[in-house]
Amino acid sequence: MASTIEKTTLAGGCFWCIEAAFNSLQGIISAESGYMGGHTDAPTYKMVCEGNSGHAEVVQLTYDSGMISFREILEIFFTLHDPTQLNRQGNDIGTQYRSAIFYHNDEQQQIASNIIKELNESTAFSAPIVTEINPLSPFFSGEDYHQDYFNNNPENQYCQAVVSPKLAKFRKTFVEKLK
Repeated sequence: MASTIEKTTLAGGCFWCIEAAFNSLQGIISAESGYMGGHTDAPTYKMVCEGNSGHAEVVQLTYDSGMISFREILEIFFTLHDPTQLNRQGNDIGTQYRSAIFYHNDEQQQIASNIIKELNESTAFSAPIVTEINPLSPFFSGEDYHQDYFNNNPENQYCQAVVSPKLAKFRKTFVEKLK
């Protein structure tokens, strides 16, 4: 398969979990935490957390499609969060924690639609998937301290209680895809 550098942007609750998982995968060049999908220009973490900006916490992936396909990325994405929870992930509640795929081209839109349809038909989840499929909108990079947050803050209480267990399960499941 020919290598092509592509991007996609995913929202699946707190961006620290999603970013840490994808940064550990072969074929992922970078995973950058940020904000997308809202109406506020130049949002800050505080603005997004207050829930008034319309933005979701997202991770923008740059990847080598010759090493990892968009479909594989989505298959992994759906194991990292609960796509059946509307506007929340666990104790993180609000539209900023919604599940969304911000597609960068028509092919990504079609693949996202297909995989959600397949997962719903297979009853892989106990409830219907509520993940939004949205066109790309302006991406706002998160503050520097959010980048590679889990690796830089492993003793943080949230990282210990939420991120670490999710990553341990993720690493066991996708051991063959780790860097």
